Parts: sequence; structure tokens; C-alpha cells
Amino acid sequence: MRHFLGLLLGVVVTAVLLAGAGWASQDAARGLVSVASGAANAVDPVRDTRALVGIGGMLVAGLVLGLVLAGRVSPLATFVPSMVLLAWTVVYALDVSRALSLAPTGASLDPMIVQAGRGMQDLLGTGVFALAGLALFVPVLMPSRWASRGRRREQEYEENPEPAGYY
Repeated sequence: MRHFLGLLLGVVVTAVLLAGAGWASQDAARGLVSVASGAANAVDPVRDTRALVGIGGMLVAGLVLGLVLAGRVSPLATFVPSMVLLAWTVVYALDVSRALSLAPTGASLDPMIVQAGRGMQDLLGTGVFALAGLALFVPVLMPSRWASRGRRREQEYEENPEPAGYY
């Protein structure tokens, strides 16, 4: 049951990292691009609410990533998103146009989905997805993550208290 829940959690983490981080990266980078270009109508990231919401979205995606990496859940919770991110990175390395076409950027889609798709393309091209995929794969290699918690040892310590004659 633990691994089934880990699989479901892995699907949710994959969606958060792909769609959430992709969408948020576009708003977070909006302020950086306009400040770096030196335009007269430059957007100040501190005063622009869209940029702040984008930075907040990136923080939430990072928090989810950190909780899954550090938490004692099934390794499938990290294995599923790591395989998706690493596989997409391999496709990008082999065929850039095919990899970029996998992101939802069609004109008939909702603008928020298109924004998330463009963010996914940016994060894929800059290597952020490769970095996150490798970080998510490391816990899969640890045997302690696959083993269940030892309940017998905890029960043995509770059943055998210290002898009463020794102080």
C-alpha cells in the first residue's frame, strides 16, 4: 500500500514540477527580463504582483520537491518524476524540436496552459529539469528507502524493560 501511495504522490509531484514550475517560471522571469533589458518601462519584481506570484509558485514547487526528497515515503514518489524529467531531457538531447513539441503550446489551449508549456520549454532548455531529475533519482538508489520501518525492533524494546535491580 505504501508503494501505491508513493506512485500516486509521484504523479502529483510530476504535475507540480512540470506545470506548476513551468507556469511560475514565466511570471518570475518576466521581471528579470525587463530589468535586464534596461527598458524605460522596466518591471520591478518587488512591486509587480505577477512576478511575486511567480516567485511564490517557484517556492511552492521547490518546497514540494524538498519534502519529497527528504520525506520517508516510498521511493516511487521520487522515481516517477525523475524518470519523466530525465526521459524528457534525453529526448531533448537527441531531438530538440521533438522534445519542445511535447510541451502544450498550441494556440487553441487556455493561455495559462500555454504559459506553463513555454515555461516547461525554458526549464528544459536551461537544464533545470535535468538537475531536478537527477536530484529526484538519488533517493531511489538508497536501500533504506525501499525497506519498511522495523516494527519488531520497536516492540522488542518496549517488551523488555530494564531489570529493576540495576540502577
